[in-house]
Amino acid sequence: MTEPLATHQFQPDGVDAALEFLKRTRFELRMLRKVRVFGDRLQVFDINGDLFQIDGVGYRDEQIVPLLNNINTAFKPERIHDPTDDEYKEFKTGRRYPWAADRVM
Repeated sequence: MTEPLATHQFQPDGVDAALEFLKRTRFELRMLRKVRVFGDRLQVFDINGDLFQIDGVGYRDEQIVPLLNNINTAFKPERIHDPTDDEYKEFKTGRRYPWAADRVM
């Protein structure tokens, strides 16, 4: 496993600071490929295997949902907090919305 290019220490009620970190650092990587969500940290990988990390927030925390949504992770928000026997939960990034999905017909 490689060392993160950048790390952010998540503070309680620090979603805005973590979102700013994601916005600032995601352009240092190539196209985002996958996300690993541990019980206590979030790792974001690009297609080259480079990563950055947010410590202090994991799949058990409510604040993980806006962070995953910000990087277009394909996951089910209602099931992200479910416990697992695995070391981490892994999701692909790059979720896309169909054109006009937000329009009411």
